[in-house]
Amino acid sequence: MPNIKKTYKFAVKTAWYITFSTTILLSVFLFFKGNLSVYVILYALGCYAISFFIIQYRAERFIYNRVKKIYDDLTLLEATSLTKRPIMTDMAALTKEIDKYARDKKLEIESLKIIEEYRKEFIGNVSHELKTPLFTVQGYLLTLTDGAINDENIREKYLERANKGVERLIYIVKDLDMITRLEVGELRLTISTFDIVEVIKNVFDLLEMKAAKKKITLTFDVDYKEPILVNADMERIQQVLTNLVVNSIKYGREKGTTEISIENLIKNKVIVRVTDNGEGILEGNLPRVFERFYRIDKSGSRKEGGSGLGLSIVKHIIEAHDEKIYIESELGVGSEFSFSLEKAE
Repeated sequence: MPNIKKTYKFAVKTAWYITFSTTILLSVFLFFKGNLSVYVILYALGCYAISFFIIQYRAERFIYNRVKKIYDDLTLLEATSLTKRPIMTDMAALTKEIDKYARDKKLEIESLKIIEEYRKEFIGNVSHELKTPLFTVQGYLLTLTDGAINDENIREKYLERANKGVERLIYIVKDLDMITRLEVGELRLTISTFDIVEVIKNVFDLLEMKAAKKKITLTFDVDYKEPILVNADMERIQQVLTNLVVNSIKYGREKGTTEISIENLIKNKVIVRVTDNGEGILEGNLPRVFERFYRIDKSGSRKEGGSGLGLSIVKHIIEAHDEKIYIESELGVGSEFSFSLEKAE
């Protein structure tokens, strides 16, 4: 009913304005007597012009006031700003702003849907990552409490396996804590000048035995005889290199290679490349490889171990240095991860 009453009010006022104006116009023409046909034509033209301007003005005011109420409810503009401009300008501004509001809301809703899907997937992945070692530890401990603890061989074996499960849980929680601290800025970087070549050699020494199990060769592209000095957090960059090399070994081809090169990018930057000839990654999966717990293997296999957070940590550490990380990969050919660092003076 309120909408109908407002419409009637609009029609009544508009009819009154037209009647009043045309009556005055007719009175003027009747006052001056003369050629009737000429006055009829003049009256018709005058009546048309008056009616047009009244209807145009009234329709604009009616629509404007209704839209303004919606606009005010959306708090998109201050009410005072609407009364300072002509009606046509305000109507155009209202239409433009409401269109913008609708587009923004649509994008916001789409973004929220994407975030919600990511949240569900993330929670599912966290649950899966934590559930696997938890159930493993629980299974071994229950077996021991059911009587297997009396068998010395089984006791030692099961306690060792339960301990590995607990270590995996600690590993996951520590990695999650590190990513969270990096995101909120609580994890401070200790910037120093160091030789990136020496750090890479340390990583190779650390992972030599792990690579040997798959007969993977860890190597430089050339023999770097001179030090290459960079400004960064040495401990964190070593962690980045360790995670990238571990990842290349994990998905590398048996008897394959993992090669690291250091190249000048621009005057004050170097780029470090970690290249392997392993499994490679489908192009469609590349945008998501740095997500937490994201696995290329949709079967959810955890046979290779790890927390599933290595590449996510790599990305966060590099971005904390205000640097960039890149990935290029081809399925069945191999992958290359590269990141930039500031070169020391």
